[in-house]
Amino acid sequence: MSESEHRGKNTDTAAHKAQLDPNQSVRGRVGGKLPAGVSAVQRTGRAAHPQPAPNQTNSQTLDQPHNQPQPHHHGHALASILGPAFVAAVAYVDPGNVAANITSGARYGYLLVWVLVLANLMSVLIQYQSAKLGIVTGKSLPQILGERMSDAGRYMFFMQAEVIAIATDLAEVIGGAIALRLLFGLPLFWGGCVIGVVSTVLLWFQGGRTHRVFEKIVIAMLLVITFGFIAGLFVDPPNGGDVLSGLIPRFRGADSVLMASSILGATVMPHAIYLHSTLVNDHYAPDEEKPDTRQLLRGSRIDVVWALALAGTVNLALLVLAANSLYGMKGTDTIEGAQHAIEMALGPAVGTIFSIGLLASSLSSTSVGTYAGSEIMRGLLHIHAPMWACRIVTLVPALVVLWFSANPTYTLVIGQVVLSIGIPFAIIPLMRYTRDRGLMGEYRDGLFKHVVFLLVAVLIIALNVVLVYLTMTGQN
Repeated sequence: MSESEHRGKNTDTAAHKAQLDPNQSVRGRVGGKLPAGVSAVQRTGRAAHPQPAPNQTNSQTLDQPHNQPQPHHHGHALASILGPAFVAAVAYVDPGNVAANITSGARYGYLLVWVLVLANLMSVLIQYQSAKLGIVTGKSLPQILGERMSDAGRYMFFMQAEVIAIATDLAEVIGGAIALRLLFGLPLFWGGCVIGVVSTVLLWFQGGRTHRVFEKIVIAMLLVITFGFIAGLFVDPPNGGDVLSGLIPRFRGADSVLMASSILGATVMPHAIYLHSTLVNDHYAPDEEKPDTRQLLRGSRIDVVWALALAGTVNLALLVLAANSLYGMKGTDTIEGAQHAIEMALGPAVGTIFSIGLLASSLSSTSVGTYAGSEIMRGLLHIHAPMWACRIVTLVPALVVLWFSANPTYTLVIGQVVLSIGIPFAIIPLMRYTRDRGLMGEYRDGLFKHVVFLLVAVLIIALNVVLVYLTMTGQN
């Protein structure tokens, strides 16, 4: 073979290799890397296509036409992760919170602003822990309890949890009935029936592919609540310095200590703790792709902070509104009295907006409360009861109270006491499970976080014990 023929053959072989391995033709001589500042596009004139890894099937090449669009998995976007905490946050702006915050502001001015801020910070930690448990395990707190308890223990735990669900719904239905009487003059009993029917309709959207519709409805109501309860601040703006002075921790007599205990004790709602661990999983349809655990946890932190910041702002606005416009006025210890006082101080338009916010608060919180009751039954008793049946179980006691009770607001106080009794049953297992390596693996709580959670739990439980004692001894 001549020298020219040999050179031509080598050239053809090199060209053939370059065609088979386009990446080879753009590599540098040192370590198989490109020279600095030279890209694959610059060397070859076209973008390099990534090759499938060894032993990995290229599904697009084998199963699909080359130009067929890939399915869009929107679950990885932060916006698609947000939502569960906003549903849980509705529990923090229910009619019971409305009554407590307005009473506190009307009696003590800005004195207890710091209590609300502290309560909101604690609630952020607790709700995130519930979400974390659900994300990492794929199960709800009631479901884990049901798996780890004896049959007798499950039924006893369910009984106390169901009583808590009934007490929760009691406050929310009564608040809605009062709102309908304020807006339309409807009798309390029939107002309660209307709340029951509408909330049941809302619950039809819960679960499955329509679950995000349910979330959007609840979030829309949360926005209505926000506007309804802060509108008065735009009519009569408070002094910023006075509000900031309320951040200094202090009390004014034993009665203010009791009021602080009521605010702190009623802030963390047991059903919101049970439910949040369910919401983070129900947020996705059964066949929908989820982000990985770390992405979900990161998104859940943002979700919880934003949602509870909004709920905390609403509660703070109620207290500041009462401190600024209703301070020293009599009759503000009932929801109706507070609404009439707002109407007298700020005008009928603001009073009507407040009533609309109260109605939205009732409808959204009673729907979420029934949802929690359904999950408690499913997790502890392994019974998949229809949502309408769970709705009836919690609604009937509230309607009985509305028919016979002469003072519904006093019933709200008793309901808050019952809720206080149920808080340890939710917090203690949550604290234990998020520290359990067998359940949480690498995501279990570290020692520092566990100690902080323990201190928060002890504080909340102690304040609820004080609240129950003072109420039962007639000092409330």
